[in-house]
Amino acid sequence: MVILLMGIAGAGKTTIGRQLAAALGWPFCDGDAYHSPANIDKLSRGIPLTDEDRGPWLARIHAAIREWVTRRESVVLACSVLKASYRRAVLDGHRDQVRIVYLKADRRLLQQRLAQRTGHFMGEALLASQCEILEEPADALVVDAGEPATAIVGQIRAALDV
Repeated sequence: MVILLMGIAGAGKTTIGRQLAAALGWPFCDGDAYHSPANIDKLSRGIPLTDEDRGPWLARIHAAIREWVTRRESVVLACSVLKASYRRAVLDGHRDQVRIVYLKADRRLLQQRLAQRTGHFMGEALLASQCEILEEPADALVVDAGEPATAIVGQIRAALDV
């Protein structure tokens, strides 16, 4: 099984993903690792990515999911996939093997977290563009990202029976 944690920057995908993976004894993978250097450069300068920019990134994530599913590996993946079309692209052919968890957070919490964030290329300047393109998933486990990380991990484990 692949557990895909999605949400806007600052929702806690990496924090929750690492803790969930550790609790399950599974590997953790950050979808940001699949971005090209050009994408990371754009994002670090506060320039939102276009769908064209994201295409190769989504294809690399899809390939990783396909590989994990083929090998029957269990993985926790943190990946924004904010639009329904992005989720379709990464899950194509593997929807039954992936569980989506949407870390839902209000804009004020996201702003606060991003303002305090250091050492990451996704800054507060990109929050507005991410909020604009978000299409909340209809087929995901929705979790309040404002809850403590340990509580969120517990909710995910209970809901997904892992």
